[in-house]
Amino acid sequence: MGGNTTPSKKPLLTDPPFYLPEFERSYRYIIDEYDVEPKDIGIFLPCAMRKPYSTSPSHQLIRMVISQVFSDDQYHIIVFGTCGIVPSELEEMYPYAHYKYMLGKCKDQKVLDDFLRIETGRVAGYLAKTKGVYRYRIAYCLGIFREALIRGAEQAGVSIDLILPTRDIINKVIEEGECAFQEGSLSMDDYLGEFCEELVRFRNEHLKPE
Repeated sequence: MGGNTTPSKKPLLTDPPFYLPEFERSYRYIIDEYDVEPKDIGIFLPCAMRKPYSTSPSHQLIRMVISQVFSDDQYHIIVFGTCGIVPSELEEMYPYAHYKYMLGKCKDQKVLDDFLRIETGRVAGYLAKTKGVYRYRIAYCLGIFREALIRGAEQAGVSIDLILPTRDIINKVIEEGECAFQEGSLSMDDYLGEFCEELVRFRNEHLKPE
């Protein structure tokens, strides 16, 4: 799919990516052709402005927490959001490293509704495809991305075992009200602290050494 063309040689896509045929074709490749390696845990993270996603400051913080709790062979990171849904090892494949769009700045309700509908379907498709690939599924997300993930899980009939941040921490951040976005950023200390604690708890409860 991605070929040998470097990111700099590809055009930068700036329209809402969930409408674009490039993203639908790449999604179909992942669903219809790509083999996902089985892991104990699938960890679902929202996409980021900086590409590739793993180079973004927020993803680096989140990945650092994950790597402190789980060994590399236990988990698989999946990125979702305006990009659709993509295994993290494919983050440099076209068009995932070749677009710039921020849904948080969108005020058009139709575009937001379309995103929720399209992304719900794509999440459901991936969860159905990987139903037997992961023993457990963990998500770390906020806002409309979180809503799409929850709806997609319901549509696919595949449960998300742990969704963070918890509502209590989200409400605390909203009440303090000092964020650019209502629910703040996933890289905030309150969220990351809870994320680490809950991952440790989950590991100790579900992945006990034999």
